[in-house]
Amino acid sequence: MDTIKIAIADDQQLIIQGLSLMLGKFPQAEIVLKSTGSSDLLPLLEAHLPDVLLLDIQMPYTSGIDLCKEITNRYPSIRIIALTNFDQVYYVKQMLRNGARGYLLKNTDQETLRTAIEEVRAGKLFLDPAIRDTVMEELATGKRRFGEVHLTKREKEILQLIAEEYSNQEIAERLFISLRTVETHRLNLVQKLSVKNTVGLVKEAMKRGLV
Repeated sequence: MDTIKIAIADDQQLIIQGLSLMLGKFPQAEIVLKSTGSSDLLPLLEAHLPDVLLLDIQMPYTSGIDLCKEITNRYPSIRIIALTNFDQVYYVKQMLRNGARGYLLKNTDQETLRTAIEEVRAGKLFLDPAIRDTVMEELATGKRRFGEVHLTKREKEILQLIAEEYSNQEIAERLFISLRTVETHRLNLVQKLSVKNTVGLVKEAMKRGLV
């Protein structure tokens, strides 16, 4: 059987170690790259050119969602499998739109991990069985299930201030952060809550009891 060159990018060393142990029992797997950062990932990928990349959505400095798009554009031969604790359809859609061919939860078992790698390497799409039915139902019907959205402490602070009608500049001054940081958090909130603008953001946040 052909060897499958695999790269692992996750901000937690413990996750990388766990995946390495699981893949060690997979004869075809050859781990050619392990990375805990996003700043050095692109040059390392260019040097090693893995067949499959297991990519954490929550990478430092640059999100895995943005990295996925950039990697797909630069290295289209690399098949990306999103690796995350997020089971919301929103994240699945974002990763698939940006070029990922698979989506796995971090609590996956060894056999599912192996199957995902084999199918994605073969050009197929793979979704974690734990979320597959939910994803397929939403994609087929267009109806969004009302699931939990994971917000960081800072995102919650900014969301509350947005609801109180503070401007970006006022939020930046109040929280002692840069204007650009506020704008980035606002964009992330709009994406996470699947809305188009500030009005929709506040309405959705109120509907979910987030403010």
